[in-house]
Amino acid sequence: MNRASATLGGLMFLLGIGAIVLFSSAYTIDEAEQAIIIQFGAPVGEPITEPGLHFKTPFIQEVRRFDKRLYSWDGDPNQIPTRGEQFISVDTTARWRIADPLLFMQRVRDERGATLRLNDILDSVVRDQISATDLVEIVRSKDWKISDEDLAKAEVVSETDQEILRQRVAFGREELTKAILEKARDLMPSLGIELVDIRIKRVDYVDSVQQRVFERMIAERQRIAEQFRSEGQGRAAEIDGETQRLLAQVRSEARRGAEVIRGEADAEATRVYNEAFGADPEFFAFFRSLESYSRSIGNKTTLFLGPDSDYVRYLRSSSKPND
Repeated sequence: MNRASATLGGLMFLLGIGAIVLFSSAYTIDEAEQAIIIQFGAPVGEPITEPGLHFKTPFIQEVRRFDKRLYSWDGDPNQIPTRGEQFISVDTTARWRIADPLLFMQRVRDERGATLRLNDILDSVVRDQISATDLVEIVRSKDWKISDEDLAKAEVVSETDQEILRQRVAFGREELTKAILEKARDLMPSLGIELVDIRIKRVDYVDSVQQRVFERMIAERQRIAEQFRSEGQGRAAEIDGETQRLLAQVRSEARRGAEVIRGEADAEATRVYNEAFGADPEFFAFFRSLESYSRSIGNKTTLFLGPDSDYVRYLRSSSKPND
């Protein structure tokens, strides 16, 4: 019984050791992974790129895994002078992958080391290409163009801006990006890296130049505003002059109409007076005399008239006794 138990125990021990060895030697590679076998700190064999179950020497070998998928690189904005000595801030981004994991591990070791090397290489390539390129080629595409009709519609565009807008583009931003990508790709194989794409995210003037550009834009807009204001004042004066002319014309016509009406009224009054005078001249003279008395003789009025004065003729007549 003791011998059987010992034999069973030994067998279980051997099975346990075998399971430990098996689990230590077996490993799996995901579809998005690739691996290098490391033995005593040095790589052994070729990179393992096929997904599935694989085996290694237990205890003395380890698996260093690398991602097959794309990595993102974002550079810091750099102040770079263009060929025309215009300082701009350029912000770039790139996508890369590990093409040769063995070479990658030997040259840069890990993702952090790769980022540091990419910073040096890509920043240098971008700076060289930007410095040899005019600003108009950096900010525009090759097929960009503007017609005279578009410029005519944009009434606020100055002649200087029109000259800038009419500048021809030889290769444009797309070709510039391709040139940067091709030149940078030539430097990547020695690092075990494949550069997939690189893009210029943003192009802007540096702060000092940007301030001058803003000041020029403000001055240009103020000039345009003054032009509009001057045109508006001229138009206002023209409208005011036309209004005054029409007002004077209306007043003149009104005065003329009033004079015509007044003349017609005076003529009508004269006609009525004449008719009344013709119907009873004596009564008319009497009535006009009474009106004159009421206007000229008051409480404090003193008249010195002779007894034969025509002015008091009707008063003398009214003072005679009735027959």
